[in-house]
Amino acid sequence: MTGPGRRSSTFTRLLRHGFTDASAAERLLDGAELSPVRDDPVLLEALGRTADPDLALRGLVRLLEAQPGAAARRELIDTVIAAKPLRDRLLGVLGASAALADHLARHPRDWEALVTYEPSDLHPGVEEFERGLAGADDPVSLRIAYRRCLLSIAARDVCGTTDLAETAAELADLATATLRAALGLARAAAPDDAALCRLAVIAMGKCGGHELNYVSDVDVIFVGEALDGADEGKALRAATKLASHMMRICSETTVEGSIWPVDANLRPEGRNGPLVRTLSSHLAYYRRWAKTWEFQALLKARPVAGDLALGAEYVATVEPLVWQAAERENFVADVQKMRRRVVENIPVAEVERELKLGPGGLRDVEFAVQLLQLVHGRADASLRSGTTLDALRALAAGGYVGRTDAVQLDDAYRFLRSMEHRIQLHQLRRTHLVPEAEGDQRRLGRSLGLRTDPVAELNREWKRHAAVVRRLHEKLFYRPLLDAVAQLPSGEARLSTAAARERLVALGYADPAAALRHLEALASGVTRKAAIQRTLLPVLLGWFADSADPDAGLLNFRKVSDALGKTPWYLRLLRDEGAAAENLARVLSAGRLAPDLLMRAPEAVALLGDGDGGGLAPRGRAHLEQEILAAVGRADGAVQGVTAARGVRRRELFRTAAADIVASYGTEAQPVEADRGALVDLVGGAVSDLTAATLAGTLRAVVREGWGDTLPTRFAIIGMGRFGGHELGYGSDADVLFVHEPREGADEQEAGRAANTVVAEMRRLLQVPSADPPLLVDADLRPEGKSGPLVRTLNSYAAYYRRWSLGWESQALLRAEPVAGDEELGRRFVELIDPLRYPPAGLGDDAVREIRRLKARMESERMPRGADPKLHTKLGPGGLSDVEWTVQLLQLRYGAREPGLRTTRTRAALTAARDCGLLSEEDAATLDEAWVLATRVRNAVMLVRGRAGDTFPSDPRELAAVGRYLGYGPGHVGDMLDDYRRTGRLARQVVDALFYGA
Repeated sequence: MTGPGRRSSTFTRLLRHGFTDASAAERLLDGAELSPVRDDPVLLEALGRTADPDLALRGLVRLLEAQPGAAARRELIDTVIAAKPLRDRLLGVLGASAALADHLARHPRDWEALVTYEPSDLHPGVEEFERGLAGADDPVSLRIAYRRCLLSIAARDVCGTTDLAETAAELADLATATLRAALGLARAAAPDDAALCRLAVIAMGKCGGHELNYVSDVDVIFVGEALDGADEGKALRAATKLASHMMRICSETTVEGSIWPVDANLRPEGRNGPLVRTLSSHLAYYRRWAKTWEFQALLKARPVAGDLALGAEYVATVEPLVWQAAERENFVADVQKMRRRVVENIPVAEVERELKLGPGGLRDVEFAVQLLQLVHGRADASLRSGTTLDALRALAAGGYVGRTDAVQLDDAYRFLRSMEHRIQLHQLRRTHLVPEAEGDQRRLGRSLGLRTDPVAELNREWKRHAAVVRRLHEKLFYRPLLDAVAQLPSGEARLSTAAARERLVALGYADPAAALRHLEALASGVTRKAAIQRTLLPVLLGWFADSADPDAGLLNFRKVSDALGKTPWYLRLLRDEGAAAENLARVLSAGRLAPDLLMRAPEAVALLGDGDGGGLAPRGRAHLEQEILAAVGRADGAVQGVTAARGVRRRELFRTAAADIVASYGTEAQPVEADRGALVDLVGGAVSDLTAATLAGTLRAVVREGWGDTLPTRFAIIGMGRFGGHELGYGSDADVLFVHEPREGADEQEAGRAANTVVAEMRRLLQVPSADPPLLVDADLRPEGKSGPLVRTLNSYAAYYRRWSLGWESQALLRAEPVAGDEELGRRFVELIDPLRYPPAGLGDDAVREIRRLKARMESERMPRGADPKLHTKLGPGGLSDVEWTVQLLQLRYGAREPGLRTTRTRAALTAARDCGLLSEEDAATLDEAWVLATRVRNAVMLVRGRAGDTFPSDPRELAAVGRYLGYGPGHVGDMLDDYRRTGRLARQVVDALFYGA
């Protein structure tokens, strides 16, 4: 009987050695099996070094109890005490794995597998494992032999004889040997099937990558071919039977459990596709139908069993396709989308405990590495490893990943994989969840060498490594600029000072020295801002170089970065939102207008992103007017109100210009807009709506300040010219007429003074010098022109048009449309002018001759001196004037009888004229093409030069920028001018026939 003192001493020793249930441990040590060695310090110290001394002791007692007799028990206990290698291995396994302890209890002599300590035993490969499985002749004996081999792997692992990578490789080699053994059993069971076919087993996933877990699905693909003389259909059916049987041998549960599931769902068409395909069938599928993720999976393809020559042929056949995957459309976006989908499918309750799939988990590292491999491995064969850590090492060696980043990722991955291994090893169950019970966490922490406070240290280290992975994963993987890197020639994905200088010269920067200064200012230093810039700049330089003026693009980028560099969202936007960086690069290098608009309020760069508050789609008239009127309502006075309205106008002009540039240049995310007419309509509609909303807000601001809510006269603004036709360009003035009508009981003179005051104040406030571009309001199309009053009453307009109206005024009224102010008054104005612009009897011959005479005189008198008439977009042959006057003549002559012609829009009227047979399909297309081209040239000139112009620029770089906007690459400016002349010449032929009657 043990005395109280001795019991207390043993109890204390057990606690000191890491036992948590010292009383139970004492009872086990006092049992018959261990009583001879209960006080042996060697045994207690060895138990204390295990992950779970209590578990190790219970396992040892069970193993001793399972021995066939006293002699066997004595042999085991003597060997444990005398042989340190066996003692450490056996107790280490018993303290880490209850499942392997169960195996040893069922097969008590398997402990002898841990006795051998030869050099070949330290790092066994497939050949050694095949010898270990050689005696298995059925699924049950195969499981027993598999566990025996697994026992030796686990022993080396928990004792630190092998590191994580070596353990994972051994597990993959054991899986290879097991698949071969299982296939051998299947072939032996069906020799007739085996005689018909060649069958190769291709390992995928972690098995293929030589980095398997303790318990994991073993992913495979099967390739079958007929043996000489065999029918292919019969051969494939035979191969399918063999493959299915092999899978069942490994996967089915027996009295000895299962080995692991064999999963063939990575095959072409997944579970819906045939289990076995021929090599040619695989190749046809991958060439035509395969998705991006399938090529990512093929990174790890490795022949492991069956016909290894056929397997090697399969890998050699598909490998070139794998390294072309990064050139596929939307490649990086597809991979990222798949990764996000994985995270989204994790149950919410498990996300924080998910080692593999959760944020900062193992899959983050694996996906990032695989993405970088596919992007850069096209040209660098050193990156083509299926093993994650080997690939990461190669990426660092090649400079594709920073060395510090690679070391941190390597450390984190090893720690997280080690956690995963030890979690699975305990019960040999497939799980990636960190256990919640404190005892389980204690065992897990101790198994990783955390002995002072295992639970706290485990959670601290786990969270630290997960945070490292999450941070680096977001940097390497979610950085959408990899979309662009995937399209860059090899070697352009890194930026150093020397490389930058060479690349600037190669890319055609006109002033490489200045450009390099900008780069140094942006990217030098150790700040996070500089680090992000170093990530962005290699790709941005390529985008700038795709423009006609890369120097301007880089300079503008520096200006924007200097203005916004301290804001927390700017660089993050460029790094994380796929479209933002490329959109910004296009906008900054396309000319002066958009950058000038942006520089006045750099925060508008947010519009270039994908977020909810961004987007480049122009906003509609109602939305704009609502925003502007709300801002005016909050303003303190007319000046502040109009300032707010002009600020919205500047922002929306930038949005429209950016949308136009991006659609004209095209980006990775958005191809070039093929319908150039749609772009013209987009710009014309957006700028016209914006101008109308700005006038509405200005009118409201002026009226509120001077008269409160109600002006003593109804007041309407009528859009004229391009404004009324929804065809304004970036630099267009707002052509308008002002009409008013005194309210009932109001003094007419007072009403007239009020209306004139409103007009004067509106024009003044819209042109006050400020950071926002002015809006010039032009009323020269009013009755009597500049000599007439700015504002007239509706009755005055009626009297004038009834008595004095000239032909050109009726023509000008074809574009009249109410744009702001009193809607009812605007409607009545339209009713007043409709008979003038759509005369019921059409036009007489005299009126037609007068219009033709005016057109001819305008062409001769207004053409600027020295201008090339053939390249003048307004007055030249086939220019805007030619097309518009031709269309307007048709409207004046036939508008009364053809409702479709009653529109203020040139293209709509042209379409209506075609539809009602007034001109042929071919003529209509010719005129439309000329008008769209001339309008786009005017828009391009404004975008490039920052000021309006009706001719092509003379400066070579500006001319090239106009060409780039119009879709002409470098060196094709001459083609652009030739095409413009040809288009104009063809249109002029139509104009001569339709307008002049030639």
